[in-house]
Amino acid sequence: MATLTIAAAQFAPVDDPDANLDTVRTAARDAAARGAQLLVTPEYTSYFTADIDDRFVAAAQPLDGPFVTGLRQVAREHGLALVVGIAETAGRTDRFRNTLVAIDRTGELRCTYRKVHLYDAFGSRESDRIEPGDPEQLPVFDLDGVRIGLETCYDLRFPEVTRRLVEPDSGAADLVVLPAEWVRGPGKEHHWRTLLTARAIENTTWVLGVGQAPPVGIGGTVLLDPSGVATAALGGEPGLLVGVVDTDVTDRVRRVNPSLSLRRYDVTVRSGRTTRRT
Repeated sequence: MATLTIAAAQFAPVDDPDANLDTVRTAARDAAARGAQLLVTPEYTSYFTADIDDRFVAAAQPLDGPFVTGLRQVAREHGLALVVGIAETAGRTDRFRNTLVAIDRTGELRCTYRKVHLYDAFGSRESDRIEPGDPEQLPVFDLDGVRIGLETCYDLRFPEVTRRLVEPDSGAADLVVLPAEWVRGPGKEHHWRTLLTARAIENTTWVLGVGQAPPVGIGGTVLLDPSGVATAALGGEPGLLVGVVDTDVTDRVRRVNPSLSLRRYDVTVRSGRTTRRT
């Protein structure tokens, strides 16, 4: 069994990567001072405007560019791991990648995840500018004995994403972290918290949802235990959440509710789409 102290920085990134890196650096300092081993920041931490347009493409950087290089320095300086959402250079000049990077406390890039489910909903069209990730990705890495799975924002509406990360015969994640820019709108706060809670309950796993603060995002950063109980949460204002993930709690919940071992369906990837089959 293992425990992991995690922190989540809720803020509203701006259209200046250097300013956003400074925000991450400050959050990392505060998180380390509170004993955190991992800091998670929102989707689009490196660059954000309200409209997903050509400015994102121009601002995108490769994984060896200055923003990720700066993150690696922050991780080494403060001795904690990072999961951060970035705009990454794509294979096409008119597209960028919506990417999560996981960096360990030594500054090593341990894992990346490129968003699979693009937000073509509620009037938005991410696919006009974003290159989708490969559905075969299985972004799970180990940190101090806790396995951490990655997904992003709109992925939350597709339950098979989390199930695949958590299934013992695939990702076996103990904790799923989900950086987001969950756009404000009628019912959106309810959708966010309800879906995060469902993913925790149905998979009997820890879930950390990390939102952007207003004016565009709803905030609502929350850490949920494997029973779906919020153990730490923020409202809409910028702030730093700190909580503890304990895999002993997971073990106790799964002895009472062995839903993963009783399941009769698998999650597979077929023809570029995630599907379920008997």
